[in-house]
Amino acid sequence: MSNEFFFTRLQYESGDWDVDQRMPSNLLNSLVEYTTLKVDTQEKIITLASDDIFKSPFCYISGHKLVQFTKKERENFENYVRNGGFVFADDCNHDIDGLFAKSFEQQMEEIFGADQLKKIPNNHEIYSIFFNFEDGPPTTSQELNGWGDDLVHDYLKAIEIDGRIGVLYSNKDYGCEWDYDFRNKRWYKIDNTRFGVNIVLYALTS
Repeated sequence: MSNEFFFTRLQYESGDWDVDQRMPSNLLNSLVEYTTLKVDTQEKIITLASDDIFKSPFCYISGHKLVQFTKKERENFENYVRNGGFVFADDCNHDIDGLFAKSFEQQMEEIFGADQLKKIPNNHEIYSIFFNFEDGPPTTSQELNGWGDDLVHDYLKAIEIDGRIGVLYSNKDYGCEWDYDFRNKRWYKIDNTRFGVNIVLYALTS
């Protein structure tokens, strides 16, 4: 196995898993720019039902539509998370009452039990592990443009395993926020992918 960090997008049978296609290369560029990590700059797409997931240091899952795992997908998701894996799940609808949010949360409840997906405090280590976000999760433009539920979510949720985040869950639509050509980043006053760097470094070091 290579010592390079690589970004894994999880492909699942239901729904639309292949959203925000420029986001991974943008985030990977930020890891190269800001950290000393060795980084494979090509996104890897791995089916959730494949045992290749267990080679992945970091997994991303997103979509707008129904999340309904197959038996094998459910088994792999649970085993991956319970054995030290990290999944960043992002609701592309930015809608706590939307189909992705409702169905993904239902899957988490069925796998890990009721009330295991909880809000994390805004002073959690993930907000200061590299860049410092004093107010917790940074707001996205998606939250301010009337899309989805038209709410600013001032929290993230997580499932913790033995005191460590195994599933980080966002209704903030970071995927869309970071879905642009990384060469356009110079036009941003503040690089909005910096929080993504924190997420990855937490996944690798916690």
